[in-house]
Amino acid sequence: MNKASANQLVRSHQIEWQPLAEPGMSGVFVKALRFDEETRRSPTILLKFAAGATYPAHNHPGGEEIFVIEGDIKLGKDHLYTGDYLYTAANGKHAVQSENGCIVLVNVPQQVEILKGRK
Repeated sequence: MNKASANQLVRSHQIEWQPLAEPGMSGVFVKALRFDEETRRSPTILLKFAAGATYPAHNHPGGEEIFVIEGDIKLGKDHLYTGDYLYTAANGKHAVQSENGCIVLVNVPQQVEILKGRK
């Protein structure tokens, strides 16, 4: 059986929040929901932003889907709240911040590229 087509059940409450490994991104935590053996990365994740946390300007070569489970988050010019969904098209660029904190479900099919010198 092809492993890529196998179902994967994850009980997210059993996974510990891990701080993002990138320097300068304090207050942002991740739970990997799906690991892709072929690409060696997790395209589907939960992110938790503490109040006031930010993520630097970056590019999405393969686009991005984001659903806000709780709280608020600003992605570029778009301010999302609980229940909101945003699709960012391929090569879409934005910085991220959460004024009050949030938890979001994110699907990023390709690795993001941090944009140096942009906020």
